[in-house]
Parts: sequence; C-alpha cells; structure tokens
Amino acid sequence: MDTPDTTTPASAPTQGAEPRTSYLEEKAFKARTLLVFGTITDTLAADVARRLIALDAESAEPIDMLVSSPGGHLESGDTIHDLVRFITAPVNMIGTGWVGSAATHLYLAAPRERRFCLPNTRFLIHQPSGGAGGPASDIAIQAREMVKARERIARTIARQTGKPLEVVLADIERDHWLSAEEAVDYGLVSRIIENKAALKG
Repeated sequence: MDTPDTTTPASAPTQGAEPRTSYLEEKAFKARTLLVFGTITDTLAADVARRLIALDAESAEPIDMLVSSPGGHLESGDTIHDLVRFITAPVNMIGTGWVGSAATHLYLAAPRERRFCLPNTRFLIHQPSGGAGGPASDIAIQAREMVKARERIARTIARQTGKPLEVVLADIERDHWLSAEEAVDYGLVSRIIENKAALKG
C-alpha cells in the first residue's frame, strides 16, 4: 500500500504569515507610520495614498513617513508629493538608506522643518530621464515634455531649499549625490536624527 505523502508542497503558503502581516500593518497604522521603500510605481503610490487619507481621517496628529527609494515613475512620485500637501495632518519625512530622483521629489513635499534623515542616508538629485522612441514627431513631443519636467523639478528643489533656480538647474544637469551632512547644508534636510525621540527635539 502506498504511504500517504505528508510533506508540505514548496508553494504552500506558510501558516500564520497573513495574521503576522495584519498585525504589523495594524501596529504601523496605530503608530501613524508609513514606509515608502523600493521603486516608486503607480501601485506603491496608490497604496501610500490610501494610507495617507485613512490616517488623515483618523487624526490630525503628525504622520511619520520613512523614505528609502532610488526613485522611479515621476508622476507616481507627484501623486504622493501632492497628497502629502493636500491632507490636513502634517507629515514628517524621514530619509533612510538612500533617497533619489522621484523619491527626493516626494520627500520635498514636507516643509523643511519636518524633513529629517538618519545619519547614513544619501540623497540624489538629477534631471528626469527616459527613453524616447517612435516617429520623429513623437520624439520631439517627448523631448519637450522632458524639458518641462526638468524645469518643474528644479523649481520644486529651489523653492524647498532656498537655492537659486540657476544653481539647481546646474546641479541636476548630472547626478548630484549628497551625504546627510551635505543634504542639510543644501537645504534638503533640516536635521539629522538618530532616534524617534529626536523628532520632537
């Protein structure tokens, strides 16, 4: 007689994984904390938007948003940027790991006094990039849109840091990396912090 196979298939979900995830989600919600980690996509932007709206409806207390992202889709970053400014509850931006490109743009949605970073954070500012293809007329349209996006990003950086627009335009012509200390000097960050208690310092 064949012996029944009692092994668990490799594809079978681990029992308890979903309750654990729900527990962590609940704890993060109660702590009014959001994570923006990884590449910025429309899916991530939609998830962050839902959480921002829910937390804003729950209370007008500050929301802590931790950002560690190389950037990604510019317009998805725009969505998060605009919603941070749209809701009533203030948002503390906390950079960690690295904050680059479109992630820097959404990070700048908070006023300077609410922009923090952990000691080992690196920042990257540069002009938007993208591939152009198709007929020559379409390539020309895409090129014009890239120039508009570059100027818009530069204006945001200039407004939020106090740097002259001409300086910012020159700085983002190529990849411009900044350490945590350099980001403070540039005006991207108000303070470098090492623990949560320092947010209230």
